[in-house]
Amino acid sequence: MQHKLHRFAGKLAMAACCVALFFSCRKEKLSTDGNGGGNGNVALSAEDSLKYLMYNIMQVSYADGGRNKSQGLPTYFWYNSVPALNPLDSKFSSADVLLSTMAGYAINPVTKQPYDHYSFLDRTGSLTNKLINGVSAATYVAATNGDIGLEYAPVWDSDNKKVRFFVLYADKNSPAGKLGVTRGYEIISINGNTKFDTTSAFLTQAYNAILNSSSVTLGFQRPNGSTFTSTLATASYNVNPVAFDSVLTMGTKKVGYFVLYTYSSVTNSNGDATNTKTAIDETFNKFKAAGINNLIVDLRYNGGGAVSTAEYLDNLIAPAAAKGKVMYNYQYNDKLQTVATSIGLETAVNFSNTDPGGLNLENVFFITTRNTASASELTLNNLRPYMTVQLVGDTTYGKPVGFIDFNISMYDSTGAKKYLADLYAINFATTNANGSGGYYTGIAPHALARDLVNVPWGNILFDENLNMINNYLKGNGYKVTNTLRTESVAPAYAVIKSATRLSGFNGMVDYRLSKQMQQAFK
Repeated sequence: MQHKLHRFAGKLAMAACCVALFFSCRKEKLSTDGNGGGNGNVALSAEDSLKYLMYNIMQVSYADGGRNKSQGLPTYFWYNSVPALNPLDSKFSSADVLLSTMAGYAINPVTKQPYDHYSFLDRTGSLTNKLINGVSAATYVAATNGDIGLEYAPVWDSDNKKVRFFVLYADKNSPAGKLGVTRGYEIISINGNTKFDTTSAFLTQAYNAILNSSSVTLGFQRPNGSTFTSTLATASYNVNPVAFDSVLTMGTKKVGYFVLYTYSSVTNSNGDATNTKTAIDETFNKFKAAGINNLIVDLRYNGGGAVSTAEYLDNLIAPAAAKGKVMYNYQYNDKLQTVATSIGLETAVNFSNTDPGGLNLENVFFITTRNTASASELTLNNLRPYMTVQLVGDTTYGKPVGFIDFNISMYDSTGAKKYLADLYAINFATTNANGSGGYYTGIAPHALARDLVNVPWGNILFDENLNMINNYLKGNGYKVTNTLRTESVAPAYAVIKSATRLSGFNGMVDYRLSKQMQQAFK
């Protein structure tokens, strides 16, 4: 978004804090009515404060958490599908239960399911910190130890009787990445246990041991068959979203190939460039120096993140003909859309007037899966009106809508500030310059390919996605080389979809200028 929208987003986030402060400092009881609460006066606990503020920000007014209801500017994209609720009703045992209830009212007529299976509360602030500052992961609640920096997937063995775990990716700066762990490594033991079964209880136990523990001892087998065991402790680190990059030769074509596993912001809360921007710039400088004429962006595990990173990538990839033209449009609920201009709410974002990428690409290929979501989908959809965009892999997740972050805090009876949560509720939809959007069931690929998780990054022979693109650029169309299909050289493992639990974020958020907006409300 542009500057005016950031001023608006900052105003929204700060409004929640100011209302909570007013409640606390005045030590007043809230007199609720039929639309906002129960009968009589109630003293708000921390959870009740969160429920009340969340409900009113979404359903009543953006300006002050609902206290001045004459504003009449709800922020929730589907606010008009939600009936008047009492957020303090005992049936809503938590703010999460209330949010889930609200999200269930707007029904997609195509799928017969709720549109909103996206909105959530981040109660630690760790997601916000990771996406905006590119750090994993100090929080508003406490200094935490971050994570070990890998994602894995369970797959069936060749006899379909045993489960095996393969690393999907690892952040290069993380504890796992510093050990050299990367895609294709197999996890062969977890805290000394080598007997893996397919029960849901074991899969949950393994997930918690690897991703929800402060320390775990893992045995790994490299693709060459060698093994090692190491104890990994969670740690805070600067995110490097580029899991792999290389210049490949496909026929007579020089092809830039890189894997982006998350969209942490290119600028932090101070407005400074993050490690994300540095990593992306280094990759594109390498591609430009090599004289690539085609580009492959591997987003198979990318659930999105900061909108600013999607815009940055689009400006690097887009042809010169797109300069200064519409990149994408925002759509808000009817009340916000009506007053968008008067409150400084941007409705369109344009490509840069410069040509930072300097690439003259014949094609851009995106490798996608059901885990490719939101800001990742935005990136490829924005480019379609201006260049040849090809998708290989699987249909994307389907999230043409996004968030404005609401940081909600309160002050307790001692005057101490208490962080409650970051509210991520759907606030806008996007369409490209041609008006194309609404892909709630995902964006279909031009060619279907399996995600064979035991195959290392950049392997043209055994990665079906790269194999298909290689054949396409050689003029043979999208097909897989027969020797690959026979799998006579190496077994190929596809993920057990029912057991896949990627721990990453699915969404797109605008965080820019948040600090400046906070200063404006002091």
